[in-house]
Amino acid sequence: MQGQRTGLIDAIRIDVARLHATWMELAFPRQLDPSSVLGRWEPETGPQKAAYYAWAAVGIPLVVIGYPLLLLGFATRYYATKLDSATTRLGIVGVVGLAAVTWGLLTVGAWVRQFSTNGLIAVGAAGGVATVSAGLAFVLSRRGGRLTSVLLAYPAAMTALFLPPVVAALYSPALAGVLTGSTNLAIWILDNVLTVGGLNQLIRDRFALEGPAYVAMWFGIAVPLGWLLGGVVTLADVIRPQESSSTASSSGQF
Repeated sequence: MQGQRTGLIDAIRIDVARLHATWMELAFPRQLDPSSVLGRWEPETGPQKAAYYAWAAVGIPLVVIGYPLLLLGFATRYYATKLDSATTRLGIVGVVGLAAVTWGLLTVGAWVRQFSTNGLIAVGAAGGVATVSAGLAFVLSRRGGRLTSVLLAYPAAMTALFLPPVVAALYSPALAGVLTGSTNLAIWILDNVLTVGGLNQLIRDRFALEGPAYVAMWFGIAVPLGWLLGGVVTLADVIRPQESSSTASSSGQF
């Protein structure tokens, strides 16, 4: 038990040191991965030392804030790698086909349970959103490298997760709780997050959360959340690279 605790503390110490070195790398050379010949760059003149240590001091609180995000990146990378392995075996046809079959069965189930016409349309529309988003996430994660994966693939995956229940709830009274929960979440975001500059009141005055606005709201959540998850996975790869190149190449993919 003591050995496990010591190993965990050492791992945290290494991660924090590399996180701070990543911050230092933004302004000074050879901080994260020193040259085997030249070593780590160190300031020599008075102005260089003042700038170097001032930058290091600024980075300390940022590291404290950034470390929980790094842990989120490790967790997200783990599950993204598992999911990427499964989708790789399925291929684009398998991913799209699985989503289509799953939602097709749900549509049939809705018909058997005698959903209203609007209810059937809801399930079908949700299935279309999920299938298209899943296909886009698969394709985008494999084209264009890391940047495309972070900017487009992760948001597409979050869209595939978030939007189908909302689309379905717009047409089916059985899923009204989704809209109620969305309304409560919107109120919390407006009251606690979007308070800067009166942005919350501006949104309340100009927009009403009804109908397609629910879809727009969740799309507006899915995209930045996808960017966040893609970003923290990228940070995790910088701080603690995957052991093998094959794994590392897929760590940012779905």
